[in-house]
Amino acid sequence: MNGGSQVMKTIQALTAALCLALMATGCAVTEMRSVTKTPDSGFLGKDASLLTPGDISKGQVGLRYFNPSAQWRQYTKIIIEPVTFWGDDTTKVKPPDQQALATYFRGALEKEFAQQFEIVTTPAPDVVRLQVAITDAEAATPGMRTISVIVPQMRLLNAVQSMATDKQVFAGGLQAEMKLTDAATGQLLSAAVGRAMGGGSIKAAAQVEWGDAQNAMDFFAKRAATNFKALTTGRATVAELPVE
Repeated sequence: MNGGSQVMKTIQALTAALCLALMATGCAVTEMRSVTKTPDSGFLGKDASLLTPGDISKGQVGLRYFNPSAQWRQYTKIIIEPVTFWGDDTTKVKPPDQQALATYFRGALEKEFAQQFEIVTTPAPDVVRLQVAITDAEAATPGMRTISVIVPQMRLLNAVQSMATDKQVFAGGLQAEMKLTDAATGQLLSAAVGRAMGGGSIKAAAQVEWGDAQNAMDFFAKRAATNFKALTTGRATVAELPVE
């Protein structure tokens, strides 16, 4: 009898721990993830060697670089280049989906930056150039995904899977690389690699196949525009990023 009681206590303790994990991470539509290695997609080229790990717990992207000599306040306009998809022969993302994701991402970037800056097409001393590449994307499994975040028992299983694999069960997501340069001189101002996965919220569960990837792109676009605005207005320093 005592043995059975001990087993029940152990199960209850584990359940409580998992519930706390769900409370802490289960409500986000999009969750930032770490980037485990320096990218080799070729998009950033030699600039990839400048990247250092960001603090995910503080909302920073997985890898990032800021030029210490950048004069942020001189910039008031931005050129947004077409978003590209960088993958190798083993990528599971079909060409039509690659095009759709890239098109969506550029639209999200233009929407967010247009609220903060003038978007232009000609280089000038007060203009920066933003280049973004999608380097990894995973589709969600819509039907099974919905079950995993709504049924209580599956939510517990989902928490275990998330802690073990760094992603939600049946969740999709996206990894992207970015570089920001002075449009007139080509000087590198900033570079980053960010990875985001679908969270465990009910809202996130109702997404279409690429819904998590779209949420990640929306998140990255808003964060990039907000942070750049903070730097150019003096609201925040690099050390104080990200800002909400």
